[in-house]
Amino acid sequence: MIDFIHAHSTRLYTIAAAALALVAYFVDGLPTGLILALVAAILGTGEAVQRVEDRKTAKALHQEPPAVA
Repeated sequence: MIDFIHAHSTRLYTIAAAALALVAYFVDGLPTGLILALVAAILGTGEAVQRVEDRKTAKALHQEPPAVA
């Protein structure tokens, strides 16, 4: 499961952000404080996702390119 999250962290992040936007739009009566707290959590998660992607990019830069047939 951890490998799946690591491999697809950007996709999972976008799904969570889209779900938050849809819930905030379609569910009436949600407290503003709750919405702002969830937005802050999503932004923090975005920072973590960016760091994961940066590590994957750095690792790929140090590998040999695949042979072209």
